[in-house]
Amino acid sequence: MLKFTKINQENPGKIAPEKRVKSFNEIYAKYAAQKAEEQASRCSQCGVPFCQVHCPLHNNIPDWLKLTAEDRMEEAFEISSSTNNMPEICGRICPQDRLCEGNCVIEQSGHGTVTIGSIEKYITDTAWDNGWVKNIKPTEEKNYSVGIIGSGPAGLAAGEELRKKGYQITIYDRYDRPGGLLIYGIPNFKLEKDIVTRRTQRLKDSGIKFQLNCNIGTDITFAEINKKHQALLIATGVYKFREINLNQSNFNNVVPALDFLVASNKTGLKDKVDDFLNGRLNASGKNVIVIGGGDTAMDCVRTAVRQGAKSVKCLYRRDKTNMPGSQREVQNAIEEGVDFKWLTLPKKYSGNGSLNSVETVLMQLGEPDESGRRRPEPKEGTEQNLEADLVIEALGFEPEDLPKLFDNDNLTVTRWGTLKINYKNMMTSLDGVFAAGDIVRGASLVVWGIKDGRDAASNIHRYLENKFELSKDSQRNALNGK
Repeated sequence: MLKFTKINQENPGKIAPEKRVKSFNEIYAKYAAQKAEEQASRCSQCGVPFCQVHCPLHNNIPDWLKLTAEDRMEEAFEISSSTNNMPEICGRICPQDRLCEGNCVIEQSGHGTVTIGSIEKYITDTAWDNGWVKNIKPTEEKNYSVGIIGSGPAGLAAGEELRKKGYQITIYDRYDRPGGLLIYGIPNFKLEKDIVTRRTQRLKDSGIKFQLNCNIGTDITFAEINKKHQALLIATGVYKFREINLNQSNFNNVVPALDFLVASNKTGLKDKVDDFLNGRLNASGKNVIVIGGGDTAMDCVRTAVRQGAKSVKCLYRRDKTNMPGSQREVQNAIEEGVDFKWLTLPKKYSGNGSLNSVETVLMQLGEPDESGRRRPEPKEGTEQNLEADLVIEALGFEPEDLPKLFDNDNLTVTRWGTLKINYKNMMTSLDGVFAAGDIVRGASLVVWGIKDGRDAASNIHRYLENKFELSKDSQRNALNGK
């Protein structure tokens, strides 16, 4: 270890932009075993590992880096998977530049961060290749069942942790495949779908039941699900898209980001998507404008490039430094030919029957607002029109109206529409009903969803143990005449 002064940082090879834009394959190559060991040996084994501190899951990063450097791969996998239900997925899509790698001590000292995400991916990919990832086999089967609404990261992580303890688990999801945004929201060039499907297949093979194409409130009521289980977890995520309120003419070629990404991912999975085939959700040959500056916007611009767009522009009202998305993803998009219009705000959509231009105005950063970020302000006289055949709005997501959707006014929400929980036990206002993930914290990262799901599983286990132990005590007391 501690070889960072002798060995330079080296990421896995990245496919050249002109080649990678021709397919939806992942853009990063895999480490060879020797290279993974070499890069892991750069870790300084800090007494206070800031990489671990700044990881939402507090993964034991220095430990599995040391084991990798020593070619003790199965042990590295055991350590890595003990705190993370999907390490190979986090290794691919986490914004490591803002989390573990961005806080690496040797990065701060100018030697270049340890390539934690790539090594994390390598460890678990190696484990799958060698058959070290086993199905869950609880030591004891429990008669209690837990229902989980939503099969995204939070729901899958909670289901796995509870299944390990022997609970009977049913996961309900509105889509026809489990995985939530992992399967339909994140493009293949960041996360190939067989990586997700092998995870969900393992859960199926471990005894977890999935009830798919299931819309709560129409196909089955919330009350019916609640009656079927001893505890319930709501992990629906947030799917309602934010609008910019410029599409007053209801132009058909102004579309939400998630619709565009779902259509692309379903097409990649060989599904027939009418709006992709008829061109509405297909960027091929079009001048595309994406509005937004987060990771979803980056997914959209890079997808549009691969679909064969004539041009792709990204409008963001602040500058590059203030973009909320991963700077690594921004750089990938720039390499792939995306034209970023920093400090640019759309003002008006225009067209005859369908949209054909977007009027924009340049912005400047003024005084900080209540969040501490400098407020963008328009610069008079800088208006211009940009040609557009397709506008994709990637402005973030908000919660759906769950009390209305679930027909239960007793389900309390915050002023932002997220579910209100008791943070000591993650229970909602309904006894035995818990909530985790984006539906509680708002749109966030996959790694936070996994963290919340694991915490929810612990709280549900504690709740069920206490509830049924008290019930058993009452029965014993009754039999003893107490």
